Amino acid sequence: MTAASVRPGIDERLARMIRLPTVSAELDERGAGPFEDFVALLAELYPLVHAHLERERITDHGLLFRWAAREESSDPPLVLMAHYDVVPVDESDDWTHPPFDGVIADGLVYGRGALDDKGPLIVILEAVENLLAAGFAPPRDVYLSFGGNEETYGEAARTIASVFRARGIVPWLVVDEGGAVVDAPLPFVPGRAAMIGVGEKGVLTVRLSARGDGGHASAPPSRTAVRRVARAVERLGPGTFRPRAPKAILTMLARLADRTPGAPRHLLRLLSAAPLLTARLFAMLGGEPAALVRTTIAPTMQSGGTAANVLPSQASATINLRVALGETTQQAVLRVRRRIRDPLVRVEVLEASEPSPESPTDNAAFGLLATALEVSHPGVPAVPYVMMAATDSRHFHRFCPAVYRFAPLDMSNAQRASIHGVDERVEVAALERGERFHRALLERLG
Repeated sequence: MTAASVRPGIDERLARMIRLPTVSAELDERGAGPFEDFVALLAELYPLVHAHLERERITDHGLLFRWAAREESSDPPLVLMAHYDVVPVDESDDWTHPPFDGVIADGLVYGRGALDDKGPLIVILEAVENLLAAGFAPPRDVYLSFGGNEETYGEAARTIASVFRARGIVPWLVVDEGGAVVDAPLPFVPGRAAMIGVGEKGVLTVRLSARGDGGHASAPPSRTAVRRVARAVERLGPGTFRPRAPKAILTMLARLADRTPGAPRHLLRLLSAAPLLTARLFAMLGGEPAALVRTTIAPTMQSGGTAANVLPSQASATINLRVALGETTQQAVLRVRRRIRDPLVRVEVLEASEPSPESPTDNAAFGLLATALEVSHPGVPAVPYVMMAATDSRHFHRFCPAVYRFAPLDMSNAQRASIHGVDERVEVAALERGERFHRALLERLG
């Protein structure tokens, strides 16, 4: 079968999606209108998808499409995931183009959601629509799972995963957002690489709180509620958790070594075979390298007090942790308590989601991703890594053996920084390559 070409106008279709402000964190203020309009827009833009695939509404914000296999098959299905909600925009930020105008300029589509995650969503739908137009049917069932509240804890995806389990469906492969095609994946590694998340760190949010005697600020006691909480936060420094190098990071280093010339090649090979050394070195580098090898801990909010000259009777701080692979949220809470060393500071768990197991890289599912990449991004290797943010796919990894986080879009460092930031944008050419990736993946699914 000859593969269908990309329909003209993918940029305008994405622009129309961006113009609908599906901000899940502002659902109460904006109402459900933008979300319902988005669902209606999908039906308008992708008529073949809606004519040939079964569609279910699961919760108010979950869309599940089933593309039945061309013949009766007992093979487990493929699940392609994305989300159509976006994060809020700070109105004081200086965008080149308004974030919900969906402006197309200089070969780019600008707007909130261009990369996270309407861009990755549209390339899935484009591929399926084009294959349907060419008369293609998959050799096994394919599901498209789209959530509308990933940015607010992903209840739609959680419910969709529960539906799979209730129906006894264990996917063969799940692909969700996460990694991308990036330039220079490490400072001394040249060329491009497709970074595929084979594991996902857990999420733990805790609140530290303390009480104390209130009163006038002119005669403070030695240990106020604010001071007690501040001391607890200070004790939770970057070294709270020991570093450890998961298998995915060692494999990443080995694969990058094969494409790196000179002395750095030997260093990467050494590190790939020395997990303790790698863990310590990455921890020393700080920032993103350190986050790959240990549980991170970040104070994000503080509260307490009603006036500048009044001692508050209570104070609190919110701490966000990203729990490393191989650890548990319960272990993390115990470590936090031990480090604080203050029984008068209460540690309350607000959210806990365990880290995922690592999906393998030596199986047919990962091999299929690499094969599709050879079609869409020739010469770009598939390289595993650990996903540090949370995705909807975490609800599948409890029971699915092959879950990978990868959006087949080219992203520069500046574009990656624009996710949840200012001037989020995607190249039209990258969208076309992303469609080609999903089309190749589906065509080779047998």
